[in-house]
Parts: sequence; structure tokens; C-alpha cells
Amino acid sequence: MDISGGQAPFYMQLREIVRYKIETGEYAPCTALPSENELADTFSTTRQTVRNAIDALVNEGLLRRVAGKGVYVLGKKIQRDLEILQGFTQTMLDRNVTPSIKVVKKVVRPAGEKYGLMFGIKPEDDIFYVKRLCYGDNEPVSLEEIYIPRTLIPKISGIDLSVFSIYEVYELYGINLERAYQTIDLVHLEQNDARMLGISVDFPVILFECTSYDDQGRIIEVSRSYTRGDKCRFSVNFHR
Repeated sequence: MDISGGQAPFYMQLREIVRYKIETGEYAPCTALPSENELADTFSTTRQTVRNAIDALVNEGLLRRVAGKGVYVLGKKIQRDLEILQGFTQTMLDRNVTPSIKVVKKVVRPAGEKYGLMFGIKPEDDIFYVKRLCYGDNEPVSLEEIYIPRTLIPKISGIDLSVFSIYEVYELYGINLERAYQTIDLVHLEQNDARMLGISVDFPVILFECTSYDDQGRIIEVSRSYTRGDKCRFSVNFHR
């Protein structure tokens, strides 16, 4: 197949052909692409053109280079709707993705000035701090840090948060989430956190900082979620 026709640069034409083969399943998830030499022969172009096309798709999160092994096709990105107040577990289940949680840390600590002010409690009052690694189909998707006043869920220390979602715990305690305020940013993780997500420290992640309120207007949770952009696609519907 000759892709030299048309006005677009060669690598852009090849990029779209490879993208189409990924979308139609000809290049299946978790399988290796043909080598650069094979692709260059197949499409009557140069290895540099092939490399440029592949680099573009790597940057989009459709492909992954593995040193010494080649280029692999990644699975489809998980669609997450930013308008819906929903926990990680239910979001994954709704997308037919199998969720799993690994609790990295769960401690009781003083609220301090910052969280005391946010939760409307004294700085010396206790809050729960939970750090957990969230997986979709056994692939690390996000690293979450969650802060909750101890008075809301006094027995959370005895709850296995790798089995029960935070939202399920809220329901068990009669806490009704009503709204949340969320900000989005791009950041880099420290080495240990990046390693848990299976990325390098140079790979930026999407930081979601969220403050959640119940139906009584109380702040009941403050969280930070460091999410791999190559694993998720986010959508928002705008209205007039």
C-alpha cells in the first residue's frame, strides 16, 4: 500500500492508518505492532516516517514503547463523566471495567489548621487519611488521597477499603453526598508515587482536587486523585 499521495505529511497519513487499525481491532490491545522495518516495507515509506507516526500515537496514549521489546497497543481509554458525582468503583463497573483497590496507607491524624478550618473542627480533632491505588482491569489508573473527619465515620479504621468503596461506607453511615467542587491540573509525581502508577517522574498526571458536600451542606471529604491521562478520557456536557 502506497501512502505517498495527498497533501498531508507522510507520517500523519500513516498515523491515521495505524489509528484505524487499532480502532477496528486489527491491531489488538496488549499486542505488539509490526516492527518499524515491516511497517516501512508495507506502506512504502521510510523508518523515520514510521517512527514519527508511532511517536504521535504514543503521545496520545494509544501505543506504548517498551525498551528492547517493541511498541505495544494499549487498551481503550476509560470514559469518565465529570458531571456525575460517583466513586471510582462504580465508574469502572459502569464502563465494564473490573475495578480493584489497594490501600497503601490508612491512618488517624490531627486535622491541623488547614483541614480543621475546612471541616469546621478543631485543629487537634482527628481525621482519617487514606491513600489508595486504584486499578482498572489490573492496570493502575489513579493514586488517591482522601481526608475524612473521624466524627463522621468513627469505625472506618475497621473497614476494609479495598473491599468497600468510600461511597458504600457513606451510605452505610447515612451520609448523602449532594455536590462537589473540583479543580483540575497537570502535575508530576514524586518517584515512589510514580512507580506505583507504573510511570516515570517525567510523565505528567492529571490532578483532581475535590471537596465533597453532603445534603446538610457540610464538607465531608477532601480528596486528591492523581490520574494517568493515558488510561482515561474525561467528558463534560455544556449547556446554555
